[in-house]
Amino acid sequence: MTAAMTDGLLRLVYTSTAAQPFRETALEQLLEQCRRSNAARDITGLLLFRQGRFLQVLEGPVEAVRRLVDTIADDPRHHAMRILLETPITTRLFSDWSMGYRSFRAGSAAAPRGFRDSFDDLVDGADASTMERALFELTLWFRTRSGAAVPIPAGSVEGTSLRV
Repeated sequence: MTAAMTDGLLRLVYTSTAAQPFRETALEQLLEQCRRSNAARDITGLLLFRQGRFLQVLEGPVEAVRRLVDTIADDPRHHAMRILLETPITTRLFSDWSMGYRSFRAGSAAAPRGFRDSFDDLVDGADASTMERALFELTLWFRTRSGAAVPIPAGSVEGTSLRV
């Protein structure tokens, strides 16, 4: 393990499946718990929930993110956890959000062309640059939909272009 992977910041993206249906109140309680816990650990990120699937982006100090992921992996409220991206970063995409959140219902409006609302189309073993581009697209989509059209810092995702 390199020093860059033990010091500094880490971005980790995972997906999982809810073990049982979540009501909106249960999701709101989960979100409040995440926000309190993440703020105390200097972790920021995004939580999406759609059709029984979670997708979460976590950013923060390497060891804090890894400890949190270990805790999340043991949570019985979900299963089939899969880490999609784990990469050292110098700039956060979600520096102002202890946990941005969006819940989507089946049949909700489709994303504009060039945007994505999940990682379902990416196969296991997709390379890191493909995952980073997908994360950028998802982030941009979330920011547009949430009304938080905050510019993404230059250099956050190298080699990424917006398709519209």
